[in-house]
Amino acid sequence: MMTNHILNQAKFDVVMGGNIGDSFAGLIHKDPDYFVLELSSFQLDGIINFRPHIAVLTNITPDHLDRYANKFENYIASKFRIILNQTKQDYLIYDADDEVISTYLHTHPIQSTLVPFSLTKTLAQGTYLNEKEIIIKLIKEENIMPTTNLALEGKHNIKNAMAAATVAHLLKIRKETIRESLECFQGAEHRLEHVLKINKVQYINDSKATNVNATYFALESMSAPTVWIVGGVDKGNDYSALFPFVNEKVKAIICLGKDNEALFQNFEQMVDIIVETQYMSEAVKIAYNIATAGENVLLSPACASFDLFKNHEDRGHQFKSAVRAL
Repeated sequence: MMTNHILNQAKFDVVMGGNIGDSFAGLIHKDPDYFVLELSSFQLDGIINFRPHIAVLTNITPDHLDRYANKFENYIASKFRIILNQTKQDYLIYDADDEVISTYLHTHPIQSTLVPFSLTKTLAQGTYLNEKEIIIKLIKEENIMPTTNLALEGKHNIKNAMAAATVAHLLKIRKETIRESLECFQGAEHRLEHVLKINKVQYINDSKATNVNATYFALESMSAPTVWIVGGVDKGNDYSALFPFVNEKVKAIICLGKDNEALFQNFEQMVDIIVETQYMSEAVKIAYNIATAGENVLLSPACASFDLFKNHEDRGHQFKSAVRAL
């Protein structure tokens, strides 16, 4: 969505699809300047001739392992199918801070031209931070913008901005256009979406966080004590990466799912309050009674939604409706 927004602001004719909106197959009759596609591992599993000129890998963490014989290496290989048909004339933009991606690149032959981005490293070629300024260094150094001017908060959104800005830079879009686009981009519904502030408590809808990695970034971005609504269909989650944030930032946990045993086993000893429910309206009312002025109520489930909801959108809409009904 961020890449699509920049290209639109640059006056390109752009069609967005794949795992967001309409399928690529349903859009292929169109003739835009660019297709911008989000592709799931499920979709990449079926490609034969598909060859993106610019591919982006933002991160790879365990997910959908039930589909991949419970082997993480199978899921990693599925994600890397995005570069299956790329040549030296094509680009792979990737997170150089992600050890899974870096390890794969060091142990497999890659035809693509590699363009890394990083929050922690100064890169000879690629996109990196220099005192909170996004720098793109390919042929020549380009200072894009200070991260304080990004419309969206959180380290994960700095990384998203780096990836999208690098795509735009490769397409020779003016840095002023990139900067202005990132300053006004408002993000996706159900992804760290600020819903309402009631009695000085901020209610945040992160229903799109259907795995632990997404919730990691959500909790990381919390700057005040947080009542965390979590749960759903647990896909064999390893919650250990969340422990530091729960200990530091989470005031109470509300488990929203049919089976909350794993959540209690992992988090019961970390918080004073942990309760469970199977109703969104009740979860929000419980959170309302626990949270006090200056705190957050965060729906970030870390799980799929299909036990109690149609999909993550339905879950997010029910959360927003419940908040508005308070």
